[in-house]
Amino acid sequence: MARLTGDWAPLAFVLCAVAIGAVVLCAAEASGRVATSGGGYGYVDAAFGPVAAFVMGTFIWIAAVLACGGIAAALADGLAASLPWLADPVPRAGFIVLVIGGLCLLNIAGVSPAARVVTVLTVIKLLPLLLLIVVGGVVLFSEGRAPASPLPPAAFGQGVILALFAFSGMETPLSASGEIENPARTIPRALFLAMGLVTVLYIAIQLVTEGLLGDALASSATPLADAMSRVSPVLGLLLLLGASLSRFAWIGSDILGAPRVLFAFARDGMLPSWLGLAHPRTHAPHIAILFHGVLAVLLAISGTFEPLAILSGLSTAVIYILICAAAWRLHRLGVTSGEGAVRYRLLPLAALVGIASMIAIIAFGAWREIAGLCIVTVASIAWALWRRRA
Repeated sequence: MARLTGDWAPLAFVLCAVAIGAVVLCAAEASGRVATSGGGYGYVDAAFGPVAAFVMGTFIWIAAVLACGGIAAALADGLAASLPWLADPVPRAGFIVLVIGGLCLLNIAGVSPAARVVTVLTVIKLLPLLLLIVVGGVVLFSEGRAPASPLPPAAFGQGVILALFAFSGMETPLSASGEIENPARTIPRALFLAMGLVTVLYIAIQLVTEGLLGDALASSATPLADAMSRVSPVLGLLLLLGASLSRFAWIGSDILGAPRVLFAFARDGMLPSWLGLAHPRTHAPHIAILFHGVLAVLLAISGTFEPLAILSGLSTAVIYILICAAAWRLHRLGVTSGEGAVRYRLLPLAALVGIASMIAIIAFGAWREIAGLCIVTVASIAWALWRRRA
């Protein structure tokens, strides 16, 4: 973010938070109107039918596997800063295979052990971030900022796409909306609370690391660890461990959820039946998990975090356009599957802001990236129509 947006990184986060806030409002109302598991997939299916829902699910999976590859690459590259041997291609590839392969095997062993590991790691990974903000903030308040020259925004649009990638993820827990008590009340409050906390957290981390590292932030491969190393080498090592755990936990969460999109499509006849096979003992969708894991490994070995994150962010923009459009249509038609559905008067405006913002973010992408989104959209529509006829 510092390299792409210069000193304007907090503004990129704020702009993205406003755009995502509009999407959140749409998702909040839609979750009360369509109280079924599947999240955005269910909203789009109720609003526009199964073909549009297949396009939605396709982009959910594509965004997830791209992000998995990107974060696995970041995990290896971040640790390579302290373990130089890990920067060599063969050890790097072996490490990525070990991480993703191990988490795939854990998920094939059953959803319960995988979910417990993800929950524990998620709690642990927040502690170093809070330590960075508190300790780093105290040091900045007492000693002042590191010397830095003004950084112009070199590629502000690409930075906004990265910010979208950082904010994305609310669509994953929404997939369980059919299993939540009183979703019309619970989900909106959770979404708005999470968005507020995440926005404050990201801006605080950006400002603290920028204050501690100055110009060095833009070229740092391990910014959290490098920032805390200015305070204490021990704290720097702790932040490197925390960042690595955070990435590891995210990969585990992705492998827990994303392959089940492929499994569901295969179960419904939209993808080949072998992707819908379940393990005879644990009943986990083992073929879908392995397929997802192998593709993520190939992406991580052949790429780096930033380009994969940008592609994932662009795919997420398509997901959010569909969520906003579906919420708008459900709002107009008055569709509801239960009592107590929330109806926001500002929803049409929020949908318009969300759709326009996501289109603007897509426009920041390179023409090849935009062409790829168009190709995936057309191909998924054609595939869905063909499979339904078959």
